Amino acid sequence: MKLSEVVAAVGRAAATSSRLAKIDVLAGLLRGAEPDELAPLVGLLLASPRQGRLGVGWRGIAAVEVAPAEAASLTIADVDRALDELAAVSGSGSSSARSAALEGLAARATATEWDFLARAMLGELRTGALAGVLLDAVARASDRAPAAVRRAAMLSGDLGATALIALTGTAEDLEAVGLAVGRPVLPMLAASATTPGAALEITGEASVEYKLDGARIQVHRHGDEVRVFTRSLADVTHRLPEIVDIVRALPAHDLILDGETLALDEDGGPRPFQETMSRFGADASRELALRPWFFDLLHVDGRDLIDEPLAARLVELERVVGGWRMPGVVTADPEAAERVSREALAAGHEGVVVKAIGSAYAAGRRGKSWVKVKPVLTYDLVVLGAEWGSGRRRGLLSNLHLGARDPEGEFGEPGGFVMVGKTFKGLTDELLRWQTETFPGYETRRTASAVFMRPEIVVEIAIDGVQRSPRYPGGVALRFARVKHYRPDKPAAEADTIQTLRGLLRE
Repeated sequence: MKLSEVVAAVGRAAATSSRLAKIDVLAGLLRGAEPDELAPLVGLLLASPRQGRLGVGWRGIAAVEVAPAEAASLTIADVDRALDELAAVSGSGSSSARSAALEGLAARATATEWDFLARAMLGELRTGALAGVLLDAVARASDRAPAAVRRAAMLSGDLGATALIALTGTAEDLEAVGLAVGRPVLPMLAASATTPGAALEITGEASVEYKLDGARIQVHRHGDEVRVFTRSLADVTHRLPEIVDIVRALPAHDLILDGETLALDEDGGPRPFQETMSRFGADASRELALRPWFFDLLHVDGRDLIDEPLAARLVELERVVGGWRMPGVVTADPEAAERVSREALAAGHEGVVVKAIGSAYAAGRRGKSWVKVKPVLTYDLVVLGAEWGSGRRRGLLSNLHLGARDPEGEFGEPGGFVMVGKTFKGLTDELLRWQTETFPGYETRRTASAVFMRPEIVVEIAIDGVQRSPRYPGGVALRFARVKHYRPDKPAAEADTIQTLRGLLRE
């Protein structure tokens, strides 16, 4: 299959807001793929190449300066081999070797194909081909039951492999995919509510548990062999030996545990999220120890628990992990749930997760059985620029560059603004049109990809917090920023300051 066919199909899927139309387009693409093309094709559609980490960032992509090919010739197989080459680069001279590999791939791609590949490698495709849509497309292309495809993908943790089974195997082959110790599964996800009481109205009686500002981990044990996986199912066992030792000492032979880990300070409080995540890097220092908290048990000693109610799983979890269990209480009382939330916040954590006590473990799903509750922080920031959108947003100014005020000039000119992040979330079609019409009136300069502006427009942004970041002069970046609304009533001089945002960092 030619890459140009994929790019054209993705363009059609991105251009429609209809979920059914997206599914039809992607199903047609999957039907036309050869068996050995399915896994790499799915990886590209999800902007998550099957090779995993490629060692490629936006700086490396931006540094590629080669003339694009005039005619489309690349195939899915060609791209897959090129990504294999990128993923294999390591050791001395890896930077130049990676650049050469990128330039070689870019030179064989047309301008449109390279734009698609760059966004796929960076995880920024934004085509609407999310996992849920693609799962339904696999079901339609293979004429299999959507529930069977979804369960196989959840339990295998690999949508590409699931697509291959669904499209080339039998219905029995698909149903035979099950839970296996050592093979990670997609984690169960949570919906959101504004208060613990509101969450309980959704779940009924529930386990109300601390929500940490840490890293999700899934730990598998078979005898003395222990493997630790991240939320994205990457194997990080060799980087977290202390967690391996803790799980190896638990009273069981076979286990699959779901939990979270973070680093603690000298007083037992949580360190900043960025410090916890630094342990997952290739050059991580092991002087910063991580502590696990486990909140679910999917398998123990030959017994699969994912279809059993949470109440049963918690009994086994308590028996197996004891003091390593996540704090929480089982209750249907809103006051009790509020009390747990206050305790979690006072301890420096994010909030709580409210989990229906009768719910099964729905791997990979964001249903209403789990509901997270954490305070929403909002700040008034200024728009420093906006990038032109792609897909359905092509021709519209979309991704906002956000700045905080720096009254004393601690990070630049006194009274200036310091960039703290970007976001395209929360923008309605009406806001996109308004931005596109309004922003050129504040323009100071532009490039092919963005319009830069005088710092005069104030926008209210909701965030989940901030994290340390060397990318921006102020040393912080917004976490999960989204637009609430514009503030025409506020001048830029009343925007929040970089010092206020830096105050959110836990020292």
